[in-house]
Amino acid sequence: MTHLIDRRLQGKNKSAVNRERFLRRYKGQIKDAVGRAIKGRSITDVENGEKVSIPVKDVNEPTFGHAHGGVWEVINPGNQEYLKGDQINRPKSGGGSGRGKAGNSDQTSEDDFIFELSREEFMNYFFEDLELPHMVKTQLTATTEFKNQRAGYTVSGTPSNIHVLRSLRGALGRRIAVGGSSRKRLTEAEHELAALLEAGAPLEDPVVQELKKLIHHLHTRLLAIPFIDPFDLRYSNRIKVPKPMTQAVMFCIMDVSGSMDESRKDTAKRFFILLYLFLKRVYEKIEVVFIRHHTAAAEVDENEFFHSRESGGTVVSSALHLLNKIIDERYGGGAWNSYVAQASDGDNWDNDSVLCKQLLVNSIMPKVQYYTYVEITDGPPQNLWEQYALVPDHHPHFAMQKIVTPADIYPVFRELFKKQPK
Repeated sequence: MTHLIDRRLQGKNKSAVNRERFLRRYKGQIKDAVGRAIKGRSITDVENGEKVSIPVKDVNEPTFGHAHGGVWEVINPGNQEYLKGDQINRPKSGGGSGRGKAGNSDQTSEDDFIFELSREEFMNYFFEDLELPHMVKTQLTATTEFKNQRAGYTVSGTPSNIHVLRSLRGALGRRIAVGGSSRKRLTEAEHELAALLEAGAPLEDPVVQELKKLIHHLHTRLLAIPFIDPFDLRYSNRIKVPKPMTQAVMFCIMDVSGSMDESRKDTAKRFFILLYLFLKRVYEKIEVVFIRHHTAAAEVDENEFFHSRESGGTVVSSALHLLNKIIDERYGGGAWNSYVAQASDGDNWDNDSVLCKQLLVNSIMPKVQYYTYVEITDGPPQNLWEQYALVPDHHPHFAMQKIVTPADIYPVFRELFKKQPK
């Protein structure tokens, strides 16, 4: 049986194999550190790496020591307490005879072990606790659109793509290059003939006749050069390049009423992070708008969106009114691709849920690319869910799913953003 050991170094004399072994050994401590980092990190910089610190006591390596074993005899001079055959207790290791206590200023300690996770390592640990660690690589790939773009010229192609000017320019250059020597010799022969005739040489002179034959031959040779040759033809070359996507805006709408506790907000944040990563792979420029609501809605920054203590009842229509207003004022005109992700526990006033459905069907859905609603609850569907279930009948780009535990985020996200059949 053959064992292959990879001893290649990966930057600054570091072994990738040893690094992977270290990450596997201290996986628990690293996951805890990544979890702490995610809670204090914004959505837009979640892809960056992270410096992780591990207490030194957790990275100490086991060692082997030698200790006395079995039965052994010791002769201590001046012994007045023990006789042969007496049994004594083993002394405690590390014990000393001193009775004083050391001061804090004299104590020595070691700093925590700090190392930096790369972007890929950080993302792997981030996705791992949601049970599908490789989904970010396999399921969030974007379908790239292409457009035809001119890329110079080629010597082959269809007749409809012939570039006339470029072809004639090439033909002219070829004729000049091919007939250059003949044209130069023709000019010299004509000058020689003219000089002889001016000197009074008769037409029957053999030299004059020879020059006339040479001039005729050179004229014939120059006229034989084709005006255009298939070699001269140039065709416009067009290649397919990735189509630059226009800018996108991502709206995060979250219910912050009293029923949305910290764990549900954390689940919503993870879903919003996935949506941001997905859009980041499709669009170069993304803006994120955060809207939080209870009885009233407000546009806030990310820190206030997730960590503000303000709470109250639930009026979802206030958030939809604000969403519609922001789209009209800042992201209208068809220049932006608008995506909306709404997270709530589904509890809403009955009359307001009907109004929410009307706002979506009549005003909001025609303006957005995709609208996702996730209901974070472990109970039965609420009245908001019942009204939202009627929206896909009017607009198929509306999707909704239910999340019970953080482990449901990935399956829900895959269902919401799976590739649609053409």
